[in-house]
Amino acid sequence: MFVSIETTILHADVDSFYASVEQRDDPGLRGRPVIVGAGVVLAASYEAKAYGVCTAMGGALARRLCPRAIVVAPRMSVYAEASKAIYRVFEDTTPLVEGLSIDEAFLDVRGLRRLSGSPVEIAARLRRDIRDRVGLPITVGVARTKFLAKVASGVAKPDGLLVVPAEHELAFLHPLPVERVWGVGAVTAGRLHRVGITTVGQVAQLSEGALVSILGRASGRHLHALAHNRDPRPVQARRRRRSIGSQCALGRSRRSPDEVDAVLLSLVDRVTRRMRAAHRVGRTVVLRLRFDDFSRATRSFTLKRATAETQAILDTSRGLLATAIPMIERRGLTLVGVAVGNLENDCPAQLTFPFRGDNAAALDAAVDEIRNRFGLAAITRAVLLGRNPGLTVPLLPD
Repeated sequence: MFVSIETTILHADVDSFYASVEQRDDPGLRGRPVIVGAGVVLAASYEAKAYGVCTAMGGALARRLCPRAIVVAPRMSVYAEASKAIYRVFEDTTPLVEGLSIDEAFLDVRGLRRLSGSPVEIAARLRRDIRDRVGLPITVGVARTKFLAKVASGVAKPDGLLVVPAEHELAFLHPLPVERVWGVGAVTAGRLHRVGITTVGQVAQLSEGALVSILGRASGRHLHALAHNRDPRPVQARRRRRSIGSQCALGRSRRSPDEVDAVLLSLVDRVTRRMRAAHRVGRTVVLRLRFDDFSRATRSFTLKRATAETQAILDTSRGLLATAIPMIERRGLTLVGVAVGNLENDCPAQLTFPFRGDNAAALDAAVDEIRNRFGLAAITRAVLLGRNPGLTVPLLPD
């Protein structure tokens, strides 16, 4: 696959997105430690991060680490509007925009030199435009590959711009800690540390076979390639999701089995509604759990046929949850997530309204039609009446 020899890929990432929006809208919060979310930290400003506060941390611990922090309730609708404004700036910059999250994207600026200037000039103007039009700080990394552009933006945070020239790629990359490599989490870093590997340069000195023996075939080959900045992936505009999911932070208070089941039902309802709206069906159901001690567990099951039916996905999710009950009882539960993968395209269902029918697909289609016409609150399951559905996190289009 062709890889450009020019540094034309930008990775743009808003700094502490939720917290930055709160500081933008309330001048009294600027320059002060801000935590978004009380029970669980959804975001922290850099002033709060300086005290050790981080995303997904329990609110009580965060307040002990940073007693001066100002805790604000999340405003998801405001964050969603800010995200739309950010992406309007991205798309005004180049037609080649690959969204990673609501505040983060790759941009390919190849061929824009005569129209818009050099990549570094485009990146500097992008940062000014985001600041002027949206009022938020954004960090941009510029490099020849997507991987290195993302690493560069991480190094440049907060509110920075870093360009990695093609001739200095490995000189920049190799001194960095292995944790800077995209995809290296705590488990992988721990395995590398146990054999004395702490920097990307040390990884690059190993053969692919040696890394495979330490990390396994897929992870070893992946890390070996990235340590040499081999990343042929192009920026893909409007790339369809490989999975569709949703999650809910529960806080530290203990939840009864019925309350957890209601959260699970609400998540499945949201995920399958999004799947049907995107005309997608999937086969693999994934349940993700986080516990009081910050440990995590993942369970998955692959169905015989692809589906977007709420009841089928719910039954599978409940079965996966049942296998984790002993862990939940021992450790407590702070987050539940549901995702459906192995997605494929599906033909949109045809529905005559008002609805008459008794099968699951027709019932789902009828509920979707009512919500489309009269709003999401027009119809809901009886078990969810009077319950707090949790925070609806803004997402990229599916």
